[in-house]
Amino acid sequence: MTKTSDWLEGYIKAWGSKDEADVRAIFADDAEYWFRPDDAEPVVGIDAIVEMWGDPEPADPVHDLSVLVEDDRVGIVTGTVDYPGHERYSNMWEVWFAPDGRAVKFVEWFMTPRKPDAA
Repeated sequence: MTKTSDWLEGYIKAWGSKDEADVRAIFADDAEYWFRPDDAEPVVGIDAIVEMWGDPEPADPVHDLSVLVEDDRVGIVTGTVDYPGHERYSNMWEVWFAPDGRAVKFVEWFMTPRKPDAA
């Protein structure tokens, strides 16, 4: 396993469990969580991230995510996440690592599928 694949495994576990300990295991105390790279402000700090992760999902997500590239500082994860009956997303995630392997900065880049032209 690699640092990013270990982190992704922890993310998927925390995503499913919504358990505070699982979320704290993958994000540093002072982490920034960016839902979009152009957000005005990220969610900052582990307590705020734990609280945000407690929000309900629109459906049980079905994901197909994998590590694209990584080095000691950052990992890039790509793939899809489908919320059945809600929305499907294509994703690229930036995971910036603290020395202990938790994320100090997480940035989601996501897209929804193109809608067919109504012509």
